[in-house]
Amino acid sequence: MTDTTGRGASRRPSIYDVARLAGVSHMTVSRVLNDHPNIRPSTRERVLKAIADTNYTPSSIARALATQRAMRIGVIVDSPVQYGPNSTLRALESAARDAGYAISAFSITDGDGQRLDAGVVELVTEGVDALCVIAPRASSLDLLGGLNLSLPLLVVKSEPHPGMHTVGVDQHEGAMLAVDHLIEIGHRSIVHLAGPQDWYDARVRQRGWRDALTAAGLDLSEPVVGDWTSDFGYAFARDVDASAGTAIFAANDQMALGVIHGLSERGLRVPQDISVVGFDDLPDARHFLPPLTTVRQDFAALGALAVRSLVAAIDGADAEQHEMIPPTLKVRASTAALAS
Repeated sequence: MTDTTGRGASRRPSIYDVARLAGVSHMTVSRVLNDHPNIRPSTRERVLKAIADTNYTPSSIARALATQRAMRIGVIVDSPVQYGPNSTLRALESAARDAGYAISAFSITDGDGQRLDAGVVELVTEGVDALCVIAPRASSLDLLGGLNLSLPLLVVKSEPHPGMHTVGVDQHEGAMLAVDHLIEIGHRSIVHLAGPQDWYDARVRQRGWRDALTAAGLDLSEPVVGDWTSDFGYAFARDVDASAGTAIFAANDQMALGVIHGLSERGLRVPQDISVVGFDDLPDARHFLPPLTTVRQDFAALGALAVRSLVAAIDGADAEQHEMIPPTLKVRASTAALAS
């Protein structure tokens, strides 16, 4: 490492070292690091050369001092043990790190919704620059609506919400992809194992199932409401009337796993007797027996979109009121054409 101060090579170079070498202020270095448009090309080139010569790596502390920001985003995550919220939080952490921000997270579990207020107070007290709420359940978002915040706020939700900036994966499109796939391979009676109805994603996936069947002119059965667990899927499959449908669309992969288990114990083969589709594309979904056809949510893209929107709001730029990531269908061996 180049020593620009004469005090030995053990100290990490600072933004002030870069500024001295480039002959500019530390605020100019900060603007270059943040890709500010109002920097002369010759100045930008000089600063970039000084960064390379000093082997300077911007730290969140240095950026915070230079920009008068905490360089920290507060995240309130509801039901963090569930796959979707947990994956969204991890994606946010990765995307925030790439953008030079840290994440402070506050978790809310079932029956703990009243702590949302406490979470907001705790994160704001830490001095975060913006808040992101991963709010899969209606009960949590209802509490958030009564808060008066002066910080930029973003909600991770698959559909627009009045008065809030939102981003999400298109759950309705994902459900349509799953059901349309079953229809295309000949299935006309498709049972839906839905998620808990307090969850926005469960409601939207159910509506996507309904809309796909309606668009195809097919009959609707009453969906069965589950609890996201493989145990519920197993119990459902053990009891379901085998003649009720030729295919099952489960609202998540965990319930789909239980469905496959329960059907196999009854001597029903997947997909020869009944096709099964899930939602999420868990890392293990391709190793189910049989490998599961499912809808994949791109959480990395979702995290990047959320952080990009938050940083734009922190910078005072206008942001889209609602943005969505498209899902994809992963066709595997748990679905097959209906035997004639």
